[in-house]
Amino acid sequence: MTDWLNDAVFYEIYPQSFLDSNADGIGDIPGITQKLDYVKGLGCNALWLNPCFDSPFKDAGYDVRDYKKVAARYGTNDDLKALFAAAHARSMHVLLDLVPGHTSEEHAWFRESARPEKNALSGRYIWTDSWIENGDGMPFIGGEAERCATYVLNFFKCQPALNYGYGECRRRWQQPIDSPDALATRDAVWDIMRFWLDAGCDGFRVDMADSLVKNDTPDKAYTVKVWRDLTARLKAHSPEAVMVSEWNHPTQSLRAGFDMDFMLDWQGNGYSWLVRNYDGVTEGEPKNIGKAYFCKHSTTDITKFLDDWLPSYEATRADGLYCLITGNHDTLRISAGLDEAERRLAFATLFTLPGAPFLYYGDEIGMRYQKLPTKEGGYNRTGSRTPMQWDATANLGFSAAAAEKLYLPVDPAPDAPTVAAQERDPRSLLNTVRAILALRHGTPALGARAPFAVEYAQKGRRAFAWRRGDEATGRLLCAVNPGAEACDVPLSAAVQGAPLFTLGDAPAVRGTTLTLPAQSFAVFALA
Repeated sequence: MTDWLNDAVFYEIYPQSFLDSNADGIGDIPGITQKLDYVKGLGCNALWLNPCFDSPFKDAGYDVRDYKKVAARYGTNDDLKALFAAAHARSMHVLLDLVPGHTSEEHAWFRESARPEKNALSGRYIWTDSWIENGDGMPFIGGEAERCATYVLNFFKCQPALNYGYGECRRRWQQPIDSPDALATRDAVWDIMRFWLDAGCDGFRVDMADSLVKNDTPDKAYTVKVWRDLTARLKAHSPEAVMVSEWNHPTQSLRAGFDMDFMLDWQGNGYSWLVRNYDGVTEGEPKNIGKAYFCKHSTTDITKFLDDWLPSYEATRADGLYCLITGNHDTLRISAGLDEAERRLAFATLFTLPGAPFLYYGDEIGMRYQKLPTKEGGYNRTGSRTPMQWDATANLGFSAAAAEKLYLPVDPAPDAPTVAAQERDPRSLLNTVRAILALRHGTPALGARAPFAVEYAQKGRRAFAWRRGDEATGRLLCAVNPGAEACDVPLSAAVQGAPLFTLGDAPAVRGTTLTLPAQSFAVFALA
């Protein structure tokens, strides 16, 4: 595994909402470059940029029209290369968002593939063999092309599915994964990857990585085979480059050659019980039912998270990283479900568990979820994609454009959190995040690959304690109590001296019993 990942902390940036450098109301790549020192000072040494390629933006850039061209609203290819160079000068890495499963319907490949005459790109997408043929269980579109066929979709109507073949071919028009057309699609995607690697990119976050091959086996054996080919090409070409998958099944994705997989926020899964556990979204707003583990008055214990996360971590810890997130562009803001005190404890926990953590822009200052009309296919996700809040100037420092020109409106509340205000407050959420990440970077036992073991987790009890590290890195005990009452935690061995880091009131140690005050977190050295 690539060495730099062991100390990596990623910062996800939604480009259109981070910083507008040219006053057109939309964030851009030069704006990101201007703020690299802020990101590095926060404690994040790697970036994940959501799609910044040419697009009609019917799905916020996840409908790519030209994979090798930066969207004009974000700048130019040279701007992106300059961002790579500026990041590398700061010992930072940059991942681009690769969307390999589908393109925009406006992509040149699709326009050629839709022609009635057979041509070199006729098989680049999944087409049936009749204008009235259904998609064999997949969504499909008919009547919009001269070609006498319908085509399969991956997501929205504007996103025709690229052809990587079928695991089980049940119709005449379905091709195996080693068919010439499916192999040509694979080669075309590798060509895109190589293009950006050669430009200075350090790897890719891969959208819908598990969706390439249709009619796959339950363990995604055919999709795994396709990715093993592509990840092997990447490692041969750029050994230090990395890939993180949107898969949420590390026993599959890491076997496919990915360096990392995300634990995603799926309603009712272990991650959702940890920090969100909403009861759906009503009229565009989350309905927080207060049952997430970090909610102060919740009765949820840590086992709802561990029962989901721990088996996958144990099964794959030798193969790669299973990464935790504070949120992302597809989830409701963490602030929608947790208050500031609860978020501090959540961040302390997320940033001291194994894997490379991902921090969504603005979560470090507690940006709020906004109830907004849909924008570029965002629907209820739109409220998590609002402009970064830098200071108290116009548009909260995001843009010098008139407010009505902004990509999305900024938080209108008088107490909208900003970077500038929190930098002046040593007790702010921002400075708490900086302190936790400084601890992580300065403590080898908290590295992404450093050993992990559960010290204490019991059903019906709110406290959670875990060990990190080994003889080579040093050994630590981390412990959290998110509840409203103090908790005693029995330890297998005594801790050494005063805590290295705390949040909330100071813990007490009596022999091998650790007493954690309400809403507290602590890190201790172990012998």
